[in-house]
Amino acid sequence: MTLSLDPELLRELAAMAGSRTAAPPVARGDWRALRERSDEGLARLTATLPELPSVKRTPYTAISRDGTRIDLRWYASDSHDLTTPGPAVVFLHGGGMICGSVDLYDRHLAGYAAESGVPMLAVDYRRAPEYPHPCPVEDSFAALIWLRSHATELGVDPNRVAVMGDSAGGGITAGLTLVARERDVPVAKQLLIYPMLDDRTTVPDPALLPFAGWSYDDNYTGWHALLGDSIGGPDVPETAAPARAADLSGLPPAYLEVGGLDIFRDETIDYARRLAASGVPVELHVHPGCPHGYDQLSAAPDVVRRARADRMRALGAF
Repeated sequence: MTLSLDPELLRELAAMAGSRTAAPPVARGDWRALRERSDEGLARLTATLPELPSVKRTPYTAISRDGTRIDLRWYASDSHDLTTPGPAVVFLHGGGMICGSVDLYDRHLAGYAAESGVPMLAVDYRRAPEYPHPCPVEDSFAALIWLRSHATELGVDPNRVAVMGDSAGGGITAGLTLVARERDVPVAKQLLIYPMLDDRTTVPDPALLPFAGWSYDDNYTGWHALLGDSIGGPDVPETAAPARAADLSGLPPAYLEVGGLDIFRDETIDYARRLAASGVPVELHVHPGCPHGYDQLSAAPDVVRRARADRMRALGAF
């Protein structure tokens, strides 16, 4: 049986294609062009979302391991109760290790906070190649420590702090749990949305190639920016590419989600399998007919509504 797009997603993509001329692929290794195109695309998608002024945004900063100040942004709905400590999430945005920002995810994050009722701490981690590994994961760890140390004033239970991210942010989230385990910092849950876990996913699968909005060449570009010439070799740290971790025991309960047409499909499924085999409670969703980033294209398709509902349920269960 040949793979095909979800019919509702196909209609949405056809409508989008009809309004713009398709751009040629970005050359493998050209991170500047990929960053420019990806950030432009994120800006267009973000502009279609509601602004949600009922969610308050508050800026903070944390100090990363190398002494650099990292910008944070706290998202909390008007209903957030400061007097009763509850859950919170450290959120890491996507962007292939080289793109994206909290600004470009602003309305996306406000939507999570408004719909789930769980406040979010977004991290403007430094991007590769200007800041390669371990900068992104260390910046994220600094945010986790900052939130735990400011839990009381923010109305947060420090034992109910989860970590979450999508795409590259999902990969950094997985790496963050490995760092937190190593440094004995508790994490309540990890939510990995179509995560970028394995630097070796650079050889095309012919069945997935026609649907790869984030392509194998793009993936090489992002990983090479993060790792340099060590990409694909034997010396890549597991905190950079968590698919390489030999021991997944003792990690927090995990929610994983990926599309059946995503080039990250197999690495996500394998990571979930290995987590489960290591005794970690795992919930895995593989959505047929869905490419990478399918949920950001439109909120209308049924598969997007179902995935969104699953995420909200997972956000309310730690």
